[in-house]
Amino acid sequence: MPFNRSHFAAGLTAALACTTAAGCTTLPQAAAVATGFASHQLCSAVFVSGQDPKTAYDQVVAPNLGPAGPLMSHSVDLVHREVVAKLAGLSQARAVYRGSQGCLVVRGDGPAPAAIDPAPDPQAPRLAPIAGPDVVAPATPALAGVLDRAFTEPTAGPHRWTKAVVIVHDGRIVAERYAPGYGMATPEIGWSVSKSVVNALIGVLAREGRLNTAAPAPIAAWSAPGDPHHAISIDNLLRMTSGTDFGQSLEAGAAAAFDPTARMMFATDDMAGYAQSAPVKAPPGRLWTYSNGNTLLLSRIVRDQAGGDAASTLAFARRELFDKLGMEHVVMEFDGVGTPIGSSHIFASARDWARFGLLYLNDGVVGGERILPEGWVDYSARFTPGSEGFSYGAGFWTNRGTDRAAAARVAAGFPADSFMARGSYGQAIVIAPAEHLVIVRLGVSYGPMSDAADIAQLTRETVAALR
Repeated sequence: MPFNRSHFAAGLTAALACTTAAGCTTLPQAAAVATGFASHQLCSAVFVSGQDPKTAYDQVVAPNLGPAGPLMSHSVDLVHREVVAKLAGLSQARAVYRGSQGCLVVRGDGPAPAAIDPAPDPQAPRLAPIAGPDVVAPATPALAGVLDRAFTEPTAGPHRWTKAVVIVHDGRIVAERYAPGYGMATPEIGWSVSKSVVNALIGVLAREGRLNTAAPAPIAAWSAPGDPHHAISIDNLLRMTSGTDFGQSLEAGAAAAFDPTARMMFATDDMAGYAQSAPVKAPPGRLWTYSNGNTLLLSRIVRDQAGGDAASTLAFARRELFDKLGMEHVVMEFDGVGTPIGSSHIFASARDWARFGLLYLNDGVVGGERILPEGWVDYSARFTPGSEGFSYGAGFWTNRGTDRAAAARVAAGFPADSFMARGSYGQAIVIAPAEHLVIVRLGVSYGPMSDAADIAQLTRETVAALR
């Protein structure tokens, strides 16, 4: 999950009452994060996902602004395809749509960096078709009931705004449904589901022998043997055990107004450059802290290995992953220096996210071709010591641990061998190998822990319906 909504609002409340005293984020910093968030997310919702500007603002942006809401103004330019957000004269941010690169926040009046040329025709997919051209009606009345409940809006709140559900059993879609304005080709933001895509790209590079996950991470600023960062490995970054003191992306921390990861995400051009400067708090492997900075560093490693810029990174991801899975509606957004925002800003249609889930359901093999190294899927789903209370693996949340979080999720209805790609606001890809099952749920939900209870209910009811 990229950031906690209560964290964002609580931090802004503190910042609006804050001066430049020690331990306080300044008003300009807080305002820059707020306008960066508002402009970027509204731009992506409107121009990447094709949503109505007012509905997108009301559902995606406004609930996160807290006391800044009445002070925020915005405009959507449908002709030039950009969004401007202003906060009470303190900050202004402009997000510009750039086609296959999605949206980018541009500070000031200068032009946005040039967009990547249109992608070449995709390769033929290795993954067998998972459905025909039409929306798949539920195969049974029981599955129809599962979808009915998944799309029912609570009468007393909080909003759940389910946008898409796709259920794949034995390699084929057996039920799917979309909210008005969404469909089979709508790219939807993954939020931290994106982290699992970065896991896959790292896995491809490891299979090719270009990366060793146990070796020190190939980050130039950390290359000196005496640097305290030098021992941090790719495995540490995947498992959120780097030990760097770069805040966290799960729980509120209003004393600091905004977590460093929020400033990195919405007020910084070079996100990985910002993350690499974090001091070391604990030796690698000793401390689990869920932080977007870890994944942004992995994203830059992918970029550097792929060719060093946005165009080569996108071409690599398409050639080695998206095309082979038949993921036709993927948008990968980049920061100002061409690093993919792999912590949160990869978009794909619900069917595409289901295809991605099938890669992990099938042990990293697609159409007889091994995409991920042998054993990579089990490695990704293996519990990370230190994540007790959350049960995290390596780029995935796992139900295979022995901690209370895994036990609670299994008791709530997740199969014991299952693991998940998860993101804020209720994004989920549930992968259950023993059930031959992948469930995709996308939406804009404000329930506790990003709608965790409703995702558990969807999983529990789906398993029961298929049995």
